Amino acid sequence: MAVKPKDKKGPVAINKKAYRDFELLDKFEAGMELLGSEVKSARQGGIDLKGSYVRLIRDECFLVGASISPYKQAGINNHEPLRNRKLLLHKAEIKKIIVKLEQRGFAFVPLKVYFNSRGLAKIEIALARGKKQYDKRKNIAERQQKRDLARDMKKYR
Repeated sequence: MAVKPKDKKGPVAINKKAYRDFELLDKFEAGMELLGSEVKSARQGGIDLKGSYVRLIRDECFLVGASISPYKQAGINNHEPLRNRKLLLHKAEIKKIIVKLEQRGFAFVPLKVYFNSRGLAKIEIALARGKKQYDKRKNIAERQQKRDLARDMKKYR
């Protein structure tokens, strides 16, 4: 049996805007229904999550607006880069998500895409509430204070 080469560790794609613009409440791990050329392109880092979101359609979750670049070696059998991709979640998780989304002010955003130890494409999604501008400023000020404190501590060691 052939030995698989080790893939690089860590996420393939990260949605940095989601971490900045939203207060993340509940996180879920979901499988992604991908075509063969999408998997190969994703392994090369061809995923862009900017502006993407998760939508519930008839009790099923779909990733909308995520771009997976075409795989060069696929030729005419390539995939559509901006198609909606089905996310695989348990029914109990979907029901929990539906209850939360019916409340005002909640969004469902993708955070990162990665491959697990078995080589399956997984996406981390979160129920989130949008941050206000003053919350963002508060976070920036706290980060700056921590940086200053660490710098001062390092100076006096």
